[in-house]
Amino acid sequence: MSVVSPEFIASLKTMVLEAVEKEAPPGGLGDDEPLFGPEARLDLDSLDALQVSMTIQQRFGVRMPDSKETRRAMTSIAHLAEHLTQAGKA
Repeated sequence: MSVVSPEFIASLKTMVLEAVEKEAPPGGLGDDEPLFGPEARLDLDSLDALQVSMTIQQRFGVRMPDSKETRRAMTSIAHLAEHLTQAGKA
């Protein structure tokens, strides 16, 4: 497992929140906090996922087709950071 810098994690949190036009939840967004699903405090939906994937493609040049891999990558900020690091874009 590669080491992801705290700065990269922080920049991803900012990017995701800007992409979905939401404020950080009280206490901030946790690295391993779910972004989607019933436990997610952000309450993101499929349109939000599309906006995040488009932002990732623009910023990092990483295509995120609608697939199981993308859904896994977007389960949390930590998963997203790991996905982008493995793609060599961090």
